[in-house]
Amino acid sequence: MTITKEFLEQPTLELARQLIGKELVHETTQGTLSGKIVEVEAYKGPEDKAAHSYGGRRTSRTEIMYSAPGHVYMFLIYGMHHCFNIVSGPIGKPEAILIRALEPIQGIELMLKNRFGIKESYLRSQYRNLTNGPGKLCKAMQLNMDLYGQTLMDNHSVSIRHSQSVDDSDIIRSPRINIDYAEEHAALPYRFHLRDHPHVSKA
Repeated sequence: MTITKEFLEQPTLELARQLIGKELVHETTQGTLSGKIVEVEAYKGPEDKAAHSYGGRRTSRTEIMYSAPGHVYMFLIYGMHHCFNIVSGPIGKPEAILIRALEPIQGIELMLKNRFGIKESYLRSQYRNLTNGPGKLCKAMQLNMDLYGQTLMDNHSVSIRHSQSVDDSDIIRSPRINIDYAEEHAALPYRFHLRDHPHVSKA
């Protein structure tokens, strides 16, 4: 079952926690790709020095973050790696949640081909490293700038489904990764991930 509008309207930190264990699905012309969300990071908008919208910054890139929750915010890091984010704040409050890592579920052979160019079975040795980072999962799942501004609720190609429930005791909350530029905000516990899960990215 696909998540509801009401689910997406939860406060950002609660939504981030609730996304753990859900299934991110991308319907492509080559087949369905999906993975269980095992790691996310929340970015709290104008009040958060790590957020692209810190201080109310409003550019052509961040404009979608000012829209209703459930829109897709895509951006590039290092000019080459896509990152998939879900707009999470109310209209006019530009908050977002970065999907950092997935456990591959459906379309694994296609994911391997997307990441490594070939799909021979020996590449299954790369399974653990297939989607354990934001750039990796976007390449494997074919998530790119074409998705910018789509919503998760309008039968577009990307959606999030309810999956198996996750106990709160299995969810770890910790500081986000690689955001030293955010000064004291780098220590905020806005990262959520599954305890001891092999597909969580390396801190």
